[in-house]
Amino acid sequence: MDISEGGMLLVPDKPLRVGDNAVLRFFLSAGTMPEGFESFVKLPARVVRVDSASGHVGFEFANPLSQYLRRKRWRYFETASLLGILLALIGVWFIKKESIFYFWFDVPVFLYGLCAVFYLLSRFFFAALYRPYKITPGYQPSVTIVIPCFNEEEWIEKTIHGCLNQLYPEELLEVIVVDDGSSDNSVAVARAVRDKIYDEAGDRLIVHAFPENRGKRHALAAGARMAKGELVLFVDSDSFLQPDAVLHVVQPFHDPHIGGAAGRCEVENKWTNVLTRMQAVRYFIGFRIFKAAESIFDVVTCLSGPLACYRRTVLMRYLDAWESQTFLGRPATFGDDRSLTNFILGSHYAVYQHTAVCNTIVPSTYGKFFTQQMRWKRSWLRESLRACKFMWLKEPFMAISFYLGLILPVMAPVVVLRAFVFMPAAYGIWPTMYLAGVLLMSVLMCTSYLLLKRSNLWLYGVPFCFFYLFVLLWQIVWALLTFWKSEWGTRASKYDKSMAMG
Repeated sequence: MDISEGGMLLVPDKPLRVGDNAVLRFFLSAGTMPEGFESFVKLPARVVRVDSASGHVGFEFANPLSQYLRRKRWRYFETASLLGILLALIGVWFIKKESIFYFWFDVPVFLYGLCAVFYLLSRFFFAALYRPYKITPGYQPSVTIVIPCFNEEEWIEKTIHGCLNQLYPEELLEVIVVDDGSSDNSVAVARAVRDKIYDEAGDRLIVHAFPENRGKRHALAAGARMAKGELVLFVDSDSFLQPDAVLHVVQPFHDPHIGGAAGRCEVENKWTNVLTRMQAVRYFIGFRIFKAAESIFDVVTCLSGPLACYRRTVLMRYLDAWESQTFLGRPATFGDDRSLTNFILGSHYAVYQHTAVCNTIVPSTYGKFFTQQMRWKRSWLRESLRACKFMWLKEPFMAISFYLGLILPVMAPVVVLRAFVFMPAAYGIWPTMYLAGVLLMSVLMCTSYLLLKRSNLWLYGVPFCFFYLFVLLWQIVWALLTFWKSEWGTRASKYDKSMAMG
């Protein structure tokens, strides 16, 4: 009937009394417990409660589930992952040694490969040095959470409750929902939540509705102008904060030089299908490795929308310019988070706080996924060009890394065409070493995920890397040619809803 770290509630097939001992055998299926708990369990337990009316019996485990799994499962995962990381690094070293030896035979491909390996390995190296900001006793600035909403009636109630049910002083927390002209019942649901909890929350929950759709950026700006808190926290309407997310995300702002902080984003509907499983691995690596590496230098290049916090005085300084931003004479209708981060980085630091966690819904169909990725690539290209103007003023190694991170993806389609089409056709040389390099880097990513998450999902990182190489990579070209388009199309499917709510 229910399960937790310390016990289980079930309906037994025979009478039991308080104090009885038993051995429970069960399988923790995906989504029952946090990721990494999926396993067969055989655990001694004791009856601590019997409800004669319902027939439910409460068991207390002899040991917490996490302690049991660490002894039976997780330590083997950690050992295997460390061995996998070592073998991947040895393999990469061997391949790149060959690249240096044959460098002058195919300079473009080998030079690109060496630069790519240097860039990626440096991300993993600096991520290993990263440590989240610790909680400073007594540091609790006032916070306003702004939730922009458009046609999210399925999720908005859960999002609101996640924002209000925080381990944070109530008098220092307010929530503003800005509906961007939804055509469904989002406004009605949000107002019903407000009315239901008004006696408890009072004016801490505000619902503001636009009469017509104006765009997410305008909704965020409207919420920021209404905010009273010292810090403004943007949370997407299909993202759900962990109970201690606010407490953790505010900690970096103890440093007055910090203007923005991003939290960690996990995939809520990760178990839906292969696509969402691949995204779960990609999201975690993107945050824990790439954003963590950038945070070492206080230059996180994108404070991601699901959980991004800003110092209000800094945010208001750039709010008008950000809201009215144009690109090549056209309104900038997406890439809000990366654009705002660029404004912040012009005068302050932007960091990553790994312990501040939210879960978000990701696309579960390839059509919506491709639309989302195209939108992200267009905004990445646009905002990276903006960042080029000031990034050279940052820490030298970070600056070099940033420019490499811009050049390598743009050049990738040309290099891949040369390796996979030109070289085989002209010289009969197949890109075996290139594919081996991609495989080894994907193994490095996957084993890092296994080490940190101890989850069966780690294997999905390998197909994602090849999926990126043969499919997503080519969106860069199309993004350059269609920068003016602004489709969104990332709403969740009905199956996602049942998986996430279950």
